[in-house]
Amino acid sequence: MIELRTPAEIEAMRPAGRFVAETLATLRDETKVGTNLLSIDRRAHDMIRRAGAESCYIDYHPSFGASPFGKVICTSVNDAVLHGLPFDYVLRDGDLVSLDFAVSVDGWVADSAVSFVVGTPRDEDLALIDTTERALDAAIRAATVDHRIGDISAAIAAVAHADGYSINTDFGGHGVGRIMHGDPHVPNDGKPGRGYPLRAGLVVALEPWFLQTTDRLVTDPDGWTLRSVDGSRGAHSEHTIAITEDGPIVLTDRSWLGVA
Repeated sequence: MIELRTPAEIEAMRPAGRFVAETLATLRDETKVGTNLLSIDRRAHDMIRRAGAESCYIDYHPSFGASPFGKVICTSVNDAVLHGLPFDYVLRDGDLVSLDFAVSVDGWVADSAVSFVVGTPRDEDLALIDTTERALDAAIRAATVDHRIGDISAAIAAVAHADGYSINTDFGGHGVGRIMHGDPHVPNDGKPGRGYPLRAGLVVALEPWFLQTTDRLVTDPDGWTLRSVDGSRGAHSEHTIAITEDGPIVLTDRSWLGVA
């Protein structure tokens, strides 16, 4: 069921968005060559505890997961792009890292993701990350009350296709509110003018993610981590936004923190 939020409820969602933004900004700043993925999870867990928030991931067990996730953040590295289950891995120079984080604060959820390179970057990795970020910007601009879900999807796809990337639509954006994953599904490809009409009060997480040379995924033996079928790298950018009569509000905006 698609739920619309009142202006007061959208205001009540702001603390969750701010906390997710602050946490991702902190973790990105602290994640370096030599950082262990398990250390990132422990740091995120500590920040959740100190804030009195609740993880959306640790007990999460959807149909596509082999077991409850058991960690509080997704850490996807290089050819892993989604649902990366943290494990005992020390980041190396040039690793492409995606952090995906969702929590509940006072019963309201926010969800966001960021990709970056530790150490010396490859040009092709920076280009891929840039495409996801520009696709996210285009999606946010399309998230207005005179559009439909298909307009958001088409905006994302236009950026990806122009840069030469193919698109997987199995996993995409989603409704956000009292739970992390709700209706509507927002695929990363679609046709303008199609789908659910966007209305004031709709809150969604928009999340363009692309792989360098494929759109096919395989699941790790851990039952969670999704990797490219050909070993090419992936990147993922995500924000939780609220659609209003005055335009979209980015609840997980990090720009006020001085970071992208």
